[in-house]
Amino acid sequence: MKNVLILGAYGKIARLVEKRLVDNPEYKLTLVLRNASRLDNLKTIQNVQIIEGNVDDKQLLTSIMPDQDIVYANLNGNMELWAQNIISAIQETKTNNLIWITGSGLYHEVPDPFGSWVENYVGHASKEDTRRAAKIIESSSLQYSIIRAAYMTNDSEIDYELTKKGETFKGTMISRSSIADFVIKIINDPEKYMSESYGISKPGTDNMLHQIREMEHDI
Repeated sequence: MKNVLILGAYGKIARLVEKRLVDNPEYKLTLVLRNASRLDNLKTIQNVQIIEGNVDDKQLLTSIMPDQDIVYANLNGNMELWAQNIISAIQETKTNNLIWITGSGLYHEVPDPFGSWVENYVGHASKEDTRRAAKIIESSSLQYSIIRAAYMTNDSEIDYELTKKGETFKGTMISRSSIADFVIKIINDPEKYMSESYGISKPGTDNMLHQIREMEHDI
């Protein structure tokens, strides 16, 4: 059985991952979220443990980290602080594998015009926070997989291509279902994907910034 700790377990991508793993007896899921009642539909499942808590709580992280085989962080907020807390808790245990979700543009790797849109849309302070968090993870002793996602959609399709750190980012959009699929691949075979930062996008979406702007206008 593989023990998987999911931080931010009510996130949209996290719930897609949980849906695919929850009925599989080969996994034991520990799900951490601020409001545990949101996952009441999972609380009677034998291989699921639900914990109400916050990633700000380093003591909580340290207490639940032992025996976890892999940690998947699905977070949005104070990323630098949370990266420090998670790494500190992991390093006190035998856990060594971390999956970290973030957005594209982490290394200024996205070509214009989408690259400029990413910088301006996300906001300078938020983007710099995610960059500092990534540097903390990459300079740690952990085995990590950072996933840098293009603009996320709720499409159910699974269709994606990957780029590695140092390569020019491809595409502009990606479905959350595709990101969840890649997360599960890493969970199943972490050695294949660890110590690398991956850009993820749908093939053939390089020139679709206009569609993203239209979707943002409709929201």
